[in-house]
Amino acid sequence: MKNITKILSLLLLVLMITSCKNEKSLQGYLVESQEKTGFISVDIPTSFLQLKSDDVSADVKATLKSIRKVNVVALPIKGNEAAYEVEKATLKELFKDNKEYKSLMSMKAKGMHVNLYYTGDTDSIDEVIAFGYGKEAGVGVARLLGDNMNPAKIIEMMNNVKIDGDNVNLEQFSAIFKGK
Repeated sequence: MKNITKILSLLLLVLMITSCKNEKSLQGYLVESQEKTGFISVDIPTSFLQLKSDDVSADVKATLKSIRKVNVVALPIKGNEAAYEVEKATLKELFKDNKEYKSLMSMKAKGMHVNLYYTGDTDSIDEVIAFGYGKEAGVGVARLLGDNMNPAKIIEMMNNVKIDGDNVNLEQFSAIFKGK
């Protein structure tokens, strides 16, 4: 009996050691950033997302239901110039050569660099991540969590969704785009 207990204890210890990665994760970054000075952090439950019209396809309605939550963490550039460079480098490193996050697309527009990533399969996405930075706005990352999301359907849904401003205070969120 003692041998079985020792073997199980040793096996448990080995599992704990091998399962602990020293890699940074997006979840860890989001949690750590909430405590950092200058960061804006917003968690938006899907109950705040509403369709602009009831006259949308069943696919759009199903896509909205597949989304569980939206997390946004951003560091406005104004007053945070030194931290901007550090955070931009940290996020770039997090996504660089990370097999968990697959690149969906990259683009540059109005001085912003935006990279979109996803986790899951291309026809059944669990997470969509937007990482963006620019010398006028700052740096930030947004994560859309869901179950079996379809990227084409998400884009279609985004054209038909609005945020219920009566039930959520978006002043913090709008400050990201104003550079405050």
